[in-house]
Amino acid sequence: MLTPGGFLLTMKFNKPAISIRQQLAIMESRGLAINDHAIAERNLRFIGYFRLSGYALPFQAHANADGTHSFIDNTQFENVIDLYFFDRCLRLLVIDALEKIEVGLRSLLNQHMSEQLGSHWYLNQAAFVPSFDHTEFITRIKSNIGHGKVRSSVRQSFIQHYFKKYNAPELPPGWMIFEILSMGTVSKIFKNIPRELQKPIAKIFNVDPSVLASWIHSLSYLRNLAAHHQRIWNRNFTIKPTKAKKYAEEFINSDCFYAQAVMIQLLTKQIDLHSDWGNSISKLFDSHPSVAIRKLGFPKNWANREVWA
Repeated sequence: MLTPGGFLLTMKFNKPAISIRQQLAIMESRGLAINDHAIAERNLRFIGYFRLSGYALPFQAHANADGTHSFIDNTQFENVIDLYFFDRCLRLLVIDALEKIEVGLRSLLNQHMSEQLGSHWYLNQAAFVPSFDHTEFITRIKSNIGHGKVRSSVRQSFIQHYFKKYNAPELPPGWMIFEILSMGTVSKIFKNIPRELQKPIAKIFNVDPSVLASWIHSLSYLRNLAAHHQRIWNRNFTIKPTKAKKYAEEFINSDCFYAQAVMIQLLTKQIDLHSDWGNSISKLFDSHPSVAIRKLGFPKNWANREVWA
């Protein structure tokens, strides 16, 4: 709320927690049809009223004076639940594809750099651009792998084996380290190695190194959203991927999920020759015909485009 002078006026939060049955009563009072109260109560108990409210938005009509909304005529609780489970299935498909991409990029990057600069290439500050904070990077790696007695309890077995058998170099080789790094860290590493070292990896995916760096960064954000069960449907992505010239038409709306899906499709096609991710997406859409895929940014006849062939 703004004052006449344009200042933000805050207020104390005083909304009480309400029971599941009270939540259902509120939904019904706003025009939502609930055919089976027992099932509806169970969904509210194990999913949550607040979480489901985000999926109820497309079924709501005009706003009331108190800030609440009424539901569109003939809207049923099942419509909201169907949209919720559609989004859940979409997240699972995203996680499955991103696992292949994450593992593939880890392997490609480390293999290439190890061949060029040796098994412990990541310890070499000269392997990165001058602006990269190499000291902070090594500190983070030490924490992740359980370097030192204080963190030794978090060591994975292969890291423990290295420390027991070898005393130099101080840290394990790159192929061990890359089994532990997050996709976000892999993204940061690729972005901060010299362009000449990026090129052979980017060439595998037929894009410019700067484009691939942007895509990995965008997908690491998507992975975090999916891993933490955040809504994918009808989301505007704040981290937008760089448009590749060859696929410019597919990135007209780069803040929608369709752009994310295109990146996944293009990368998985190179990593997994038997990838069926595009068909899996199509089948998901078919199994939820009431879901408006335009909210995901998918154009008409999307499956007929070359990128999905």
